Amino acid sequence: MNTLSWWTRLYPVRRSTWWPLPLRVIVGYGFMEHGWAKLARGPENFTGIIAALHMPFPGLLAWATILTELIGGFAVIVGALVPVVSLPMIVVLAVAIFTVHLPNGFSSIKLQSVDAQGAHFGQPGYETDLLYLAGIIALVLGGPGMASVDGLLLRRKAVEGTDSVEKSAQCASGL
Repeated sequence: MNTLSWWTRLYPVRRSTWWPLPLRVIVGYGFMEHGWAKLARGPENFTGIIAALHMPFPGLLAWATILTELIGGFAVIVGALVPVVSLPMIVVLAVAIFTVHLPNGFSSIKLQSVDAQGAHFGQPGYETDLLYLAGIIALVLGGPGMASVDGLLLRRKAVEGTDSVEKSAQCASGL
């Protein structure tokens, strides 16, 4: 028995299209959480950080980042237009890597000391940003999956484009 046939029997195509759901939830939630934190602390605080990094148009970039994180994160969670929203999300991650995290090295956890107050950590590296990038790229290449807005629209379009006999078969197979 070859490896591929064993794998396809263990993970049939219909079930394997659910794999993106947990990835979409964690990537989308992570982006939304970061966007919400920037908004809750006051966009002017994030604008100040961008200005301190000597980035052009700090006010515009601050709002573009916040909106990318909130809207892009939501779109990823529901699986809507993932290839479209992934582009600005990738830009946000790349800018974060090269302007903030790269000088801190790879590791996202920098344990500096532990005392009676607990653990104390240093500045995070770019590890987490790379994980987000990998998740986004996996969703773009693999598709948003069954439990997604895009998946629902594709299934509806596929059923509408067939005759009634094919529609019955597709509905029965879960398409």
